[in-house]
Amino acid sequence: MDKIQLQNRTKNFAVRVFKLIEKLPKSRGVEVISYQLIKASTSVAANYRAVCRAKSKADFINKLKVVEEEADESLFWLEFISEVGLIEQKLLTNLINEASELVAIFTAALKTLKQ
Repeated sequence: MDKIQLQNRTKNFAVRVFKLIEKLPKSRGVEVISYQLIKASTSVAANYRAVCRAKSKADFINKLKVVEEEADESLFWLEFISEVGLIEQKLLTNLINEASELVAIFTAALKTLKQ
């Protein structure tokens, strides 16, 4: 997968999360969770774009660490939504899988870069 494909994949992830959030019930607690999830998922996409414009290897690694952390946080909030039963599981399964894959991709990339 090249950087353009991964940029598109991370942006698509953020769009899909946004659409999921629009389907969640409205309450004060859900508002907090939604805010955290939308921040994390859009950060994955926005910060991966920044990774692609890194000025040095150290800058690249630092920016990629942020992307990995935000992908993992997105995964946490999706799992949390699932565990508290805010929405049908079938609507979450693909997003949880995608978040897991993104975490794995960025974790593997960081391990490779550190060798």
